[in-house]
Amino acid sequence: METIAERLKSVQNTVEQSTLDAHRPSNSVKLLAVSKTKPVSNIVQAYEAGQYCFGENYVQEGVEKIQHLRALDKIEWHFIGPLQSNKTRLVAEHFDWVQTIDRLKTAQRLNDQTSPFKKLNVCIQVNIDNEENKAGIKTEQLNELAKAISALPNLILRGLMTIPMANQTSEKQAASFAQMSSLFKNMQKHYPTVDTLSMGMSGDMHNAILNGSTMVRVGTAIFGARNQ
Repeated sequence: METIAERLKSVQNTVEQSTLDAHRPSNSVKLLAVSKTKPVSNIVQAYEAGQYCFGENYVQEGVEKIQHLRALDKIEWHFIGPLQSNKTRLVAEHFDWVQTIDRLKTAQRLNDQTSPFKKLNVCIQVNIDNEENKAGIKTEQLNELAKAISALPNLILRGLMTIPMANQTSEKQAASFAQMSSLFKNMQKHYPTVDTLSMGMSGDMHNAILNGSTMVRVGTAIFGARNQ
């Protein structure tokens, strides 16, 4: 059985090869290790192997891990799950990034609850395939929300995040990723802090990187099957 360090190295190699295939500069894609439902011992193993960015989907679980691993000074925590209004304070106080902003109300609460001595990095989640009952804003709502977030003093607008429709053909998936890349490039023209296009997971990171992703969110390929 492969160790976490070995699986992490394999994912890093895939990211690097995909970056080369896309004719993009080396190290232009960041790897976010999705550690939801995994024990802190797994996170420590990945950290000791050189992985410093971790993503959590559940507020309470993530906060407990952050508190437990406070001594790991290079670690960076991203919240990548749905965020209820009554949980924004915990996220604002403990996480470094929030990737799932899709309402101004949520952004305003995070801004108001973030310490004035800290800036919270945020991404806007886009429902790129217009799926019903799926988180994320529609593309036509993006400019208005981006403008409002950019005016909030305690938040730094870093870019966009998406989860494409499941079980698409590779061609349709690539089209969704390419549309996200176009939205991202347009945002970069207007907001100097925008540098992150978070898209691609264990099963589709190659396609995402070919279409401009700057951050892939990988869990299963690093930590194994999710714990229920």
